[in-house]
Amino acid sequence: MVSGPPNEAYDDAETVLRLALHEDAEAVAGTFREVRHRSGMSGVYDVAVCLAAAMVGDGARVGGWTLEFPDIDQAAYDAKWVARFVSAYVNADRPTGEALVGAALADGQLRECLVSLAGSAVATLRRRA
Repeated sequence: MVSGPPNEAYDDAETVLRLALHEDAEAVAGTFREVRHRSGMSGVYDVAVCLAAAMVGDGARVGGWTLEFPDIDQAAYDAKWVARFVSAYVNADRPTGEALVGAALADGQLRECLVSLAGSAVATLRRRA
């Protein structure tokens, strides 16, 4: 469920993508801070889901996906987080997605993870263009 007005998460995700397109990590992080202040962690989660959806696109089957990321345990925290969050999204596994957001917050890594997710979404969209 999207928090706030029906299109709020989509509008916020559009803002995040636009800022990430211009490689403005501080503004991306600032937008997520504003979302958190306005809509709480559920709002942050909703925007992150919108970014994951933009990465995955319309053609993916939901459910039954496995994460294939060679040497993921050696990757940086944010890279592991993005891979696992997108995997949770594709598998329609909201509890895991929410747990990942909570773990990144507890570890003090949420900002970096969300900025990385936005950058990954932009890179994916650029490759598709």
